[in-house]
Amino acid sequence: MNAQLRAKENMHIVFWLIKDFAWISGYHVLGVTMAFPTVLLAFYLTWASRLDRADLFHNAAISCWILANALWMLGEFYFDDTKRHWAMPFFLLGLGILAWFYLARVFARLKS
Repeated sequence: MNAQLRAKENMHIVFWLIKDFAWISGYHVLGVTMAFPTVLLAFYLTWASRLDRADLFHNAAISCWILANALWMLGEFYFDDTKRHWAMPFFLLGLGILAWFYLARVFARLKS
C-alpha cells in the first residue's frame, strides 16, 4: 500500500472514531457531520483497493458497516431509534461480502 493511501486509511479511522465518540456522547451535529467524510472515505478506499481482491472485499464490507453504522446513529438521533432496521441490510451485505470472499477461498483450496 502506498503512503498516500495509508494516510487516507488512517484519517478514515480518525473520522470513524470521532463519529462514534459524537454518537455515544449525544453530539448530534458532530456525529452527522463526521458521518459524511467517514462514509465517503470508506467508499473511496474500497474503490482504491480494487486491484487487490482481499483488500477490495474487506474494504467493501467496511463500507457497508460504516454506512449501516451511520444510519443506525441517525435513527437514534432523529427518529427515536425506530429506524434501526434501515441499517440491517447493510450489515448483512457486509457479512455476505466477507462470507463470499472466504467461501470462495475455501472452495478454491478444496479444488486444488
